Amino acid sequence: MELNYNRVELRGVAEDAPLLSHVNHGCAFYRFTLSVLRLSGQADKLPVIVPRPLLLLTPVSPGDGVHITGQLRSFNNKSGQGSRLVISVFARVLTEAEEDDDCNEIQLQGVLCKPPVLRRTPLGRCICDMMLAVNRRYGRADYLPCIAWGQVAVLTGRLDTGSPLALEGRVQSRIYTKIVDGQPQERTAYEVSVMQLLDDEETELI
Repeated sequence: MELNYNRVELRGVAEDAPLLSHVNHGCAFYRFTLSVLRLSGQADKLPVIVPRPLLLLTPVSPGDGVHITGQLRSFNNKSGQGSRLVISVFARVLTEAEEDDDCNEIQLQGVLCKPPVLRRTPLGRCICDMMLAVNRRYGRADYLPCIAWGQVAVLTGRLDTGSPLALEGRVQSRIYTKIVDGQPQERTAYEVSVMQLLDDEETELI
């Protein structure tokens, strides 16, 4: 796997109709939410950004089954509204879903840009929170929050800032409550749940 690698594959159901997100270099980009079921039956609600030319080829309506391949991207929100780090899936290929089974897979390789934080749940299970930086063209980089569990958490918790890391997992949504001006607000965080670590030949480390 190359030093900076970022590939996402999702198959699920569109929750809403695409709405205009922004225009960049004359191209319009649209945003919609994709619902992807986990094995547990719980659904991850993931924000997807799609260039207009892809929507012209494959229109999306609420309830449609959609298959997407692309990248997980981050954007630094400077408006002061909502989360500072905005995470979304950038679609490079958009087609109708030809299979019924939902799919949620991601492979990443980059470097740790912050010290990993290893902690334990009240029941004693290890968790490690990480921030992975993955470079892309034109000098930009995506900063992607990742979380690992169990033995994978122990391994990643030993790494230092600047350490290269390759992983495979899924993109998940998580609802949490934040207190703003004394009032609770429900918000959604997006992160990569790490299933396994990979080496340069895309083989499992553990």
